Order: sequence, then C-alpha cells, then structure tokens
Amino acid sequence: MYSLARDLLFKLSPETSHDLSIDLIGAGGRLGLNGMLCKTPKLPVTAMGIEFPNPVGLAAGLDKNGAAIQGFSQLGFGFVEIGTVTPRPQPGNPKPRIFRLPEGQAIINRMGFNNQGVDALLARVAAARFKGVLGINIGKNFDTPVERAEDDYLLCLEKVYPHASYVTVNVSSPNTPGLRSLQFGDSLKQLLEALRLKREDLDVRFGKRVPVAIKIAPDMTDEEVALVAEAVFQAGMDGIIATNTTLGRDGVAGLAHADEAGGLSGAPVREKSTHTVRVLAQALSGRLPIIAAGGVTEGRHAAEKIEAGATLVQLYTGFIYKGPALIRESVDAIAALPRR
Repeated sequence: MYSLARDLLFKLSPETSHDLSIDLIGAGGRLGLNGMLCKTPKLPVTAMGIEFPNPVGLAAGLDKNGAAIQGFSQLGFGFVEIGTVTPRPQPGNPKPRIFRLPEGQAIINRMGFNNQGVDALLARVAAARFKGVLGINIGKNFDTPVERAEDDYLLCLEKVYPHASYVTVNVSSPNTPGLRSLQFGDSLKQLLEALRLKREDLDVRFGKRVPVAIKIAPDMTDEEVALVAEAVFQAGMDGIIATNTTLGRDGVAGLAHADEAGGLSGAPVREKSTHTVRVLAQALSGRLPIIAAGGVTEGRHAAEKIEAGATLVQLYTGFIYKGPALIRESVDAIAALPRR
C-alpha cells in the first residue's frame, strides 16, 4: 500500500510531495485514521530521564512546523522531533532545494531552515495536545550573524521549554552559512555555557528540568568528535544526536543530482553516521545517551546503531523510501538484540 502511495508521490516534485505528505499524515492523525492502520510497537527504554514507548523516533526536518505531530506518532514512532524552528519565520533557500536519488536511497536537501517561526510552531503544539514524547529542534535565523547565534538559541530555548519533552540544539546543518563552526572550540564552549545558564534559570521558573541534546555533523574527525563529546558532557547537556546530513558524496557519485549542493541523507551516510556513534560511545563511556540518526533504511541498520552504542534511533530518509513498516521492522530488530 505504501509502495503505491510512494510511487504516486514520487511523480510530483520532491517538495510538493513532501508538503502533501505532511498534510495527509496530519489529517490522518486528527481523524485517528493513522492509529487504525498502525500500532505503536512497545519496547520501553529510558534515556535523558524520559521513558520512551519504543526507541525509534522521527528525526527533525520532516515536520518542521509541527503540523502532523499526532499523525506521525500514530504511525508507530516512539517519539517525534519537530523543527528545526527559528525565532522568526524565514523562507529558506531558493527552490528547487530537495533532490531524490532513488538509486542510492538518498536525498540531497538545501532547505535552509525554512519554517514559520517558533510562535507558529508552539501554537500547533498547543492545538495538538500531544501526550507522547515530543522533541523540539531549535536553530538560528539565516540572517543572524554567527557571533550572535547564541541569542537565537536562547530565545528559542526559552519559548519551547515548557512545551517540549526534550530540546535539540542544531549546530550541524550544512545549509545555514557558518552554522557548523559552532561545533568547535571556543564557539561551542561559549554556546554550551550560555545554554547551561539559561536552562538553570528555566528549571527554576518552570519547576522542571527539560533535557537538552546537541545535534552534530558526521563530517568531523574522530578527535573532533571526542572533543565535542567531552565539551557537551562538561556543560551538563543531556544527550548527543549523531548525526545530521553529510557534505560528502561517497556512494552517490555519478547518480543524477549527486552534484547538487546541500546535505546528503539516506543510505550513503549510514556507515559514516554509525562510525560517529561508535566514537562518541567510546569517548563518553556511558556518561550521556546517544541518539543515532543517519542511513537507517532497514531494521538491521537500527539494530546496528544500538550495537554501536546508541540508546535511541531516528528515521528520516529511510522512512520516506520505506514508509511506516520501517518503524516496526526497526523496533523488532532492536528487540531481537541480546540484552546488554
């Protein structure tokens, strides 16, 4: 059934089919139809102080504006992450900006944090009255100078804090100029310290602690990954998401659209992402949970991420190509692993 729907959607431009899919999933969620078609597989896991019904979630990027929270949850995801959201609405980069590479089960995008702004997202969160685990992914506006990026992150953190189960700080998108520089050295330490201080204030103000995770890129050296891991831990953050899309083109050379600018996701990033998880796991030695994202197109790939040291797994491009069946397949594969 999903294969037929996908074939029809793939006749449309990638962004048109994306927008239509969000509308359909959102409508199905509001009507309760998605829940009739799919059941959320149970495999409870606790991470960042949160109990997740199962360890397979939706990665940020598919539902940037929180338009289909219930719909995605009803498809079987154990948690849903929306965004990336910025303080002010912005259109993102010029179209076309999404490119399918079906022969490689991959996508290249250069969306550029197109979203309707944090206030519009929070209005949808309130309307959804979602009771599950909700992550909100925050970023900076395109026209905010990198040296003032901290202001955007702190504003977003303050606004989403009372509404999120956890907050993800996206410093790794390749489609906002200068953003990835925030992953390194003094820039990272300064941002993390500002986040720590702001959260201490918010903890008191709202009477609860909302976990904060940092999302990193797959294009760092092992030494850089280890340095980031230590900085994130020392700053008192609660988790690391590995990884965002890659600027590399390994595995897609010669395919149509492979030379388009933007971040590559899907099957070609799997090994690079999983390697990053392994390096993080070794550097952290269990001190922080790792949420793995990148290249899961089969259930066994989700299990591979867990074996590499992740606690949770997120789907994005694999979900586009395989549909809701990939969620249950991934949960089942993880459930079949020997208990550690």
